[in-house]
Amino acid sequence: MYTRASTQVGFPALDLFGTDLTAPQPTLDAELVRQLSFIPGLKEIIMLRQVHALEHATVWVLSESKEKNASSLLDNELLGGLSTEHGFYLYGEVNISNLRRAVSLALHRLTSGEWDLAVHPRCGTNLSVAMVLTAGMAIGMHLLLPRGPIEQLIGFGVAATTAAEIAPDVGALAQRYLTTAIPFNLEIDNITYTRDSWGRQAHFVKTCWNNS
Repeated sequence: MYTRASTQVGFPALDLFGTDLTAPQPTLDAELVRQLSFIPGLKEIIMLRQVHALEHATVWVLSESKEKNASSLLDNELLGGLSTEHGFYLYGEVNISNLRRAVSLALHRLTSGEWDLAVHPRCGTNLSVAMVLTAGMAIGMHLLLPRGPIEQLIGFGVAATTAAEIAPDVGALAQRYLTTAIPFNLEIDNITYTRDSWGRQAHFVKTCWNNS
């Protein structure tokens, strides 16, 4: 599920000889697929990362359109998404014409340089990162602190609080560099109203791979 953040996450650039090494490269994913085609599932993983970015950007664009056009704003938590290597499901009450426009605009804005649209604060990646950080810090506190119940309880509280504080930033980094990729190679195939594998109604935005 998603809610709109007041600001999007910005990332510092890493410059070397005038080149931003953190900037997405339009031909990189297509080149990886061509050069490493012998690796099973590589193309599907890359497509999933690109679809994931497009899903997030579409939710951002739909949230903006709601804010501009609705007389009484709907909570953005009503919108949710689920990405697959073939496209993404969008859950929530959305007019299909508005969705078509939002997907096209999201794809254009992402590939034109608005890379922060690929990161969303309510992505499941953030929850996974928070759980891993909490578990890791809790184990560390358990090993470092005395075994008394009070000390252990305090240690767990410190671990949970610290993990909650840093999880959004670490989750955003994980999204940008691991779970999403700018969809330079995606094309929109079609959008249909359907049901997912759990029987939930949703719009499905089907995408296809473009090698160029």
